[in-house]
Amino acid sequence: MSDSANPSSPGGAVIADDAYRNHSNASDDQDDIDRDDTVRDDYDDGYTADHDDASQILSDVPPHDELRTRIRQAVEAVKTTRPLAPSFTNFVTMNLVANAQLAVGGSAAMSLIYDEVVDMTAIAGASYVNVGTLQPFYREELAKISQFWREQSHHWVLDPVGAGAGSTRTAILESFKTAPPTVVRANASEILALCDIWKLHDDADDTSTATRPAGVESVDDVDDALDAAMTLARFLAAAAPDGKAAVAVSGAVDLVTDGTHAYRLPGGSAMMTRITGAGCSLGGVLACYLAVSDPLTAALAASLLYNRASERAERTSDGPGTFQSAFLDALYAVNADEVAASPIVAVPAEPTEPSADR
Repeated sequence: MSDSANPSSPGGAVIADDAYRNHSNASDDQDDIDRDDTVRDDYDDGYTADHDDASQILSDVPPHDELRTRIRQAVEAVKTTRPLAPSFTNFVTMNLVANAQLAVGGSAAMSLIYDEVVDMTAIAGASYVNVGTLQPFYREELAKISQFWREQSHHWVLDPVGAGAGSTRTAILESFKTAPPTVVRANASEILALCDIWKLHDDADDTSTATRPAGVESVDDVDDALDAAMTLARFLAAAAPDGKAAVAVSGAVDLVTDGTHAYRLPGGSAMMTRITGAGCSLGGVLACYLAVSDPLTAALAASLLYNRASERAERTSDGPGTFQSAFLDALYAVNADEVAASPIVAVPAEPTEPSADR
């Protein structure tokens, strides 16, 4: 997670971005990142090596699987229908969030005011909340907004940036438990922290500690958050009017789950850790896809698009500045067939009866 703290900022710490920083766990000591596919290949090779013993339970999703059809349709639908996905997001990365939504074909609107958010809900396909940079009034506004969305059965995406850092942030995230989002997108540490905040773990199986560093820099691998992500997804689904929800965990090899099915998504570029707003903008793009598809499809489509676009951008850039520009161009250029044909590795898991009353 490429978050940074600025104690002198208004409203407290500025936590600008999120999950992509744990892409860099294996590459923080590099002085340079090669301009070819070396980093991406290292990720894929490492994932294969780490999972040699689990080869019997991992399987590629077949080329003509119905899931790939849904992913392709979602990407195409956003390009053709330009759905509005308003954002209540942090002002450090607001510009990139809006530009990324526009690049994939969606429509963007930014507001931090309850009345405006309520008014825009009537014309929005889905919405996005990012708690990266807090202001004092957010605590009351976001609680009211989430409850309104619950009453309207409105789909929305939450990025719980910095989960576990500070009492105000924790209180905001606690308030969402009674009116939860449709999709949570975060890094591994944030997923684990959110499950702790919402007390979703079983006491007998709880291995969490109050001292876990959470959010600002992911100290956990995506694998560490698999069980928590599936538990969280089942909780969200149980609370959803249509019984559908998803959790997307960003990292060296992304994870997406709806609580019953889980998928790993190899690929992407470590250059995403060298710009601020990569994870924040992913949440906004995911909301665009949620406006036209089910939560699992939306989370997969957005995550896969980001992997393909970041790989393309890395090949044509010379550093973080040109990478960010090239990344926006790539979000615009990558087509639905490329996204749908991406590597998707199914991880079978035992379904558990969901409950929204824990």
